[in-house]
This record gives sequence, structure tokens and C-alpha cells, in this order.
Amino acid sequence: MSTSMGSPRAPLPERVDIAIIGGGIMGLGLAHNLAALGQRSVAVIERSYLVSGASGRNGGGLRMQWGDAGNVALMMESIEICRGLAQELGINLWFRQGGYLFVARSEASEARLHRNAELHREVGAPTRLLSPTEAQAIVPHLDPGPIRAATYNPEDGVVFPWPFVWGYAARAIDRGVVVRTHTEIVDLLPEARGFTLVCASGERVSAERVVNATGAWSNQINRRLGIDFPNRPHRHEILSSEPLRPFLDPLVVDLDSGLYFSQSTRGELVTGISLPDVDGYDDDSLALHSSLRFLAVLAARLTALMPITRSLKVLRQWTGPYDVSPDGDAIVGPTPGHPDLIQLCGFTGHGFMMAPAATRLVARWLVRGEAHPMLQRWDPARFKGAPTSRREDMIIG
Repeated sequence: MSTSMGSPRAPLPERVDIAIIGGGIMGLGLAHNLAALGQRSVAVIERSYLVSGASGRNGGGLRMQWGDAGNVALMMESIEICRGLAQELGINLWFRQGGYLFVARSEASEARLHRNAELHREVGAPTRLLSPTEAQAIVPHLDPGPIRAATYNPEDGVVFPWPFVWGYAARAIDRGVVVRTHTEIVDLLPEARGFTLVCASGERVSAERVVNATGAWSNQINRRLGIDFPNRPHRHEILSSEPLRPFLDPLVVDLDSGLYFSQSTRGELVTGISLPDVDGYDDDSLALHSSLRFLAVLAARLTALMPITRSLKVLRQWTGPYDVSPDGDAIVGPTPGHPDLIQLCGFTGHGFMMAPAATRLVARWLVRGEAHPMLQRWDPARFKGAPTSRREDMIIG
């Protein structure tokens, strides 16, 4: 395997079949899958280093516990891919299937877990509905008092995000994909077929098709062509603790607060939470600063659910942006009015876990024309019609 992870000096061809803007998990996963299908003329262009965006700033969770059959099936496929991906990419992904444990503290959340457990049974996902006592048996340090119900899926898991990105990059480069870093696209010029990409360096690349895989930054690309999709960035924070002795197998989610936490293979507790909206606190931003408010809210929720964490020392705190779609579905496919511009964005903070399956199905569509039910759901043209009444309600973090 090549040891290169992309370079600001990688020569850019004057013309490619497919240019991918964005060197995160989506862009590089797509490049890897395109090359694996025999698509040879591909370039990935990233404005910074490869894990500079959301792909290097997430908790690495992978779960099939969703509230919609399509998302459950997609994640069953994604997790199955991950089982063999370390061997395929030739890199240790630190993939650990310790499960996901969802806990509900309200009547409404309890009803959601009951509904999800029945849905998962119908589609064949091994999710079990648990009592508070059974949840505590899986995570002994939980306080079962406020818990009304829980669900547990032993096949859910976590990975270390960075090797995912590096593995996709190195394998794509091995197969002839150009991965160019530290190169910003400052303009897209429409041609009779495709676009000319204008780089800040002055270089130009003509491409028959362009993929916008820039996540929360996708509107910066789209607006250069007068395109305005309704996805918006939303800032989320996360932290890791001092290393502790192993004591936690699953990733735990409090459905009512959005609190989640897991223990890494090195012993750190990795945790985040959804912050309630308050006046004067702007989350609709790409500013990647950390806040004391996050630390205070998370500490209160975490120590209430798992009192043993009261003396926990924080090692590091950071921020990453969600790319939030209004209906919870991704925005993937040809752009109305610009069919050679392919959107690959809007995954609402869960693109990392969906990427193994999502980039494979998009690659099959681009190379072979293969249809997939999720591509119909994710079609960017849906925003021109009546709003859908369906919305995924298992958005966490």
C-alpha cells in the first residue's frame, strides 16, 4: 500500500471524468469505491488536510438503531462492510462491536424505543428491548432509577475515525486516484458537459462530473452557481477524558438529552450532548471553538446518569459541524439545473457511519447506473415539491 495520504504537490490533470471536492470520509470513500469499480480518471481536491473537517472530529459510532427501515437496512449494510474493511484497506480501523445501549427517561422516548424494537425485529436487526435492570446489567455503573426502558444491539460499534479516512485515501491512491490537499476551489465554471474547477493556486481542472462532498461547507460550493439547498451547518461539541481502566463496552445514548458516551480502546471516555437552544448562543455556524456551556450541560447530564464519572478529568474538548438537512435525509444525486454536479451532503451528523454503504451505492450508480431506494429518497430535487411528512427521529449528538 502507498504510504501517501494525499499531497499539496500531487499533479492535477487538466481533465478528469470525475472531480470530487472534499477529502473527508464521503469524498475519499467514493473515490475508493469508484476506483474499485474500474473508474480510473478521478481526482479528489481538499482545501486543507484530510481529517481537518467533520470526518476527523466525530465520535466514531456505527449503529443500526434508527427509526426508519431504510436507514436500518443501510446501516446493517454499512456495519457488514466494516467487518471486512480493515483487511480491504490494509489498515487497523480499531473497529469494536461493543454494541449501542439507548436509554429512555420519558414516556415519549420509551414509546420510540418500543416502536423501534418492533421495526428492527421486522427487518432482521438484532435489537433487544430491555428493562432498566437489564440495562444496568450491561452497564453496571448506570443509575437505573430514572430509566423507563432501553434497547441494545450488540452488533453496533465504534471505530477510530482517522484511519478510516487514511485507509480510503491510500487505497484510492494505489488505484490511480489523484488526492490533492491544501487546494481550495474558488469557482465552478459550467461547460457544455461538466465544469471547469478553478483552484486558488490558479490551476484549472475540467471534469465531466463534479461531486460536492464538502459536508457542512457544501453551500459555499453550491452558492457559486446560485444553488441554495436547505441544509445548514450546526456546531456540535465533544470531549474525551483521561484514560481509565476498561469498564464500558457499549456506546450509551440517553435519548431524552442527546447525551452519548463510549470508552475508546485507549481508555478515554468520549462523550457529547445536544445543547438546548438559548438566546445568544448561535449554533448555526462553522466556527469550531469550544464552550464552557457545553462542558456544564454535559457534566450535569453525564454524572446524573452515571455517578461514577463525578471525578472524571477532561483531557480534550473540540467541535465539529453537522450538515443538517431539514427532513433528516441526506442530499445525494444530480443537482436540479446542473445535472453534472452531484451532491453528496446533508447527512445530519451521521455521514461517517453511513459512508461505507452510502459511497458504495453512489459509486455503483455513477459507474453502472444502478438504482437504489435510498437514492430516490435522497434526491436533491425533492425540495422543489411538497415537504415530506416523514422525518428520521433518531438523530443523536
